[in-house]
Amino acid sequence: MGITEWVAVLTIFAVIYGLIKRYETRLVLIASGLFLCLISWNLVGGLNAFAKSMTNASLVMAICGSMGFAFVAKYTGADRSLVHYLASPIRGLGIFLVPVCTVITFFVNIAIPSAAGCAAAVGSTLIPVMLRAGIRPAGAAAAVLAGTIGSYLSPGTSHNPYVANMAHMEVMDFIGFHAPYSILVGAFGVIGTLIMCLILGDHKGDKNAKVDESKLQKNDDGFVPSPLKALVPLVPITILVVGNLWCPFIKMGVAQAMVLGAVVALAVARCNPQTFAKEFFNGTGKGYADVMGIIIAAGVFAAGLKSAGLIDTFVAALKESNEIARWGGSIGPFLMGVITGSGDAATLAFNETVTPHAKDFGMTIEGLGGLAFIAGAAGRTMSPLAGVTILVSGIAMVSPIEVIKRTALPMFLAVITCALVMV
Repeated sequence: MGITEWVAVLTIFAVIYGLIKRYETRLVLIASGLFLCLISWNLVGGLNAFAKSMTNASLVMAICGSMGFAFVAKYTGADRSLVHYLASPIRGLGIFLVPVCTVITFFVNIAIPSAAGCAAAVGSTLIPVMLRAGIRPAGAAAAVLAGTIGSYLSPGTSHNPYVANMAHMEVMDFIGFHAPYSILVGAFGVIGTLIMCLILGDHKGDKNAKVDESKLQKNDDGFVPSPLKALVPLVPITILVVGNLWCPFIKMGVAQAMVLGAVVALAVARCNPQTFAKEFFNGTGKGYADVMGIIIAAGVFAAGLKSAGLIDTFVAALKESNEIARWGGSIGPFLMGVITGSGDAATLAFNETVTPHAKDFGMTIEGLGGLAFIAGAAGRTMSPLAGVTILVSGIAMVSPIEVIKRTALPMFLAVITCALVMV
């Protein structure tokens, strides 16, 4: 390798250090990418990558539309209504509340793709229910945390339109491709977390268990659950699934389905249209700033690695053995998810740089790209630094380390299994 390639390797370690220290992700990736472009005498290449990622139409539409709908669901109380009606029938199940609550969280996370947003809505209701049923706080928090991998199946999750666009597939077709593997990982979360809770004695209860009342959603804001509102978060998902599988005449894009879902939310909630519109567009802006921002930054970083020549060297090595790609595309994003608390940056960088070359080493783009983002999310689900882990731990008033003792082994086994069968 040449000097610039060794500098690129050192830069990767610097990026990992910055992410571990929780510096601003977008700043770390963009600064590193432009630095590598500069020393490679290709600064314009990094700037072009920035501009190109900014105007990726399919990603902007899907991500911003989904975030706009998520804000609308929260504003109208539709997310809280959905959780309320899902939680009502399950009281009194004892330790079996753990797998049931994991399944509920998994299901809700498809409709509300933000892990933290889903955990806030679900955890504030289900964690107190589990504590009152005699489940220890760490087990209750782990049950919700393990379910926050349901976003794999959401068309609003950034990785689904990102990899689908790369593979020249429809978003729903790509979700259909990885759905069996995503459900398999979900099964590891449901069954594995229950087994770990039983091994650690979470069914024996804790008489001193309590929740952080400040983190619970209160009903004194006028919230009244509504069965119609509870159906609203399911509208876009239903339209997309039914349109793609059974009724082609209603087939539409992700953004269109999210806008239609927002219109239904407005009709059902009968709220102030002006505030409603502001909330929707606040969500689209948040989606661009937070989600598209990381995608743009990962694109610049990938351009820097390519300009430095490291990508060509890495791809040449992968051509010699697809086993390197198999484990690099799984263990790499998985470990980054664990040590940084977010699988997004590492996964997007991997998918930007390596996944487009998947066919060169005997794999498919959708297979390698799907494996990378599933592994990254699984790593985040067993990270004590992840925002969602800290959130559910805070509600249950327990250490994040205690919580991930219940999710770590199931997630690790799930990633190994996916690496063996998915590519």
